[in-house]
Amino acid sequence: TTGLVEKWEWKKEDVILHVLPLHHVHGVINKLQCPLWVGATCVMFPEFSAHTVWKKLLSSQAPRVNVFMAVPTIYAKLMEYYDEHFTQPQVQDFVRAYCQENIRLMVSGSAALPVPVLEKWKSITGHTLLERYGMTEIGMALSNPLHGVRVPGSVGTPLPGVAVRIASETLSGGTRSYAIHAQGDENSTQVTPGLEGQEGELQVKGPSVFREYWNRAKESADAFTPDGWFRTGDTAAYKDGVYWIKGRTSVDIIKNGGFKVSALEVERQLLAHPHITDVAVIGPPDVVWGQRVSAVVKLRQGQMLSVRDLKDWARDTMAPYAIPTELIVVDEIPRNQMGKVNKKELLKRFYPA
Repeated sequence: TTGLVEKWEWKKEDVILHVLPLHHVHGVINKLQCPLWVGATCVMFPEFSAHTVWKKLLSSQAPRVNVFMAVPTIYAKLMEYYDEHFTQPQVQDFVRAYCQENIRLMVSGSAALPVPVLEKWKSITGHTLLERYGMTEIGMALSNPLHGVRVPGSVGTPLPGVAVRIASETLSGGTRSYAIHAQGDENSTQVTPGLEGQEGELQVKGPSVFREYWNRAKESADAFTPDGWFRTGDTAAYKDGVYWIKGRTSVDIIKNGGFKVSALEVERQLLAHPHITDVAVIGPPDVVWGQRVSAVVKLRQGQMLSVRDLKDWARDTMAPYAIPTELIVVDEIPRNQMGKVNKKELLKRFYPA
């Protein structure tokens, strides 16, 4: 909490609008404990409604909101409402001017933020959403800066008091060890020569890291390296001065014909297609390739899309091995309250064998 309070410059005069569940670190730490720590005001809604959120965000009545945090799905829903109801140019000008003048911070987290969502939200409100990285076991670990350049798709640099590293597991003589690609803290990151941009597991140390899983001794032991680093299970890379999350190693890294494909990267690219409004990329097993790249998509109303059309569109911008070879069109992609997709359930649903 103290690291976030410092990094995001929380003050007692702040007012945050809270629309997230309280069973998750995003809702409990970022949106509740941080404001309470400094004596700020937290306006809590019992559930999310795009209408009521916009009404409160744009209200000049006290307490007037100046901080907002949400998951990418909520931002997408707010933009849908904006497109349907804020059609007059003078209304759009008011929304942008009001948000720029009265709201100091807007944050996205809990799921990967699609670049088209970030770009459209900026055009609507004038705000570049701040992306960060955290999880229940560690609290918050990485964040883009409050002031300065926020790099779309990255999660910035370590927060105060947090140490992170990117490492690859190696086995020698039956002994497990780790090759360190990059390691850093809030002050700097040191990169092993020749390994900048190389993917590995993100590992974390710090006072906010949990001690153990309750009554789960084996899982607790497996969660840490021999030298005490927590293994997040996320694949990441350090490049151009910031950290990048490539996805959950278990479901978001697809091994296709010897190549490692980041499902999150493919999703970000597919969301640039004019017919696609939502997407989840999964890797069903394949006898020849190990895994193949399959895209579950939601299309804009009245639109159609074939695999051939998608391949033609992606040919100039995506690596051949990353282009989906299968396309599944659905009315809605199931997400939990935090906007996350359970990809293991998607695999069971569409590839039961």
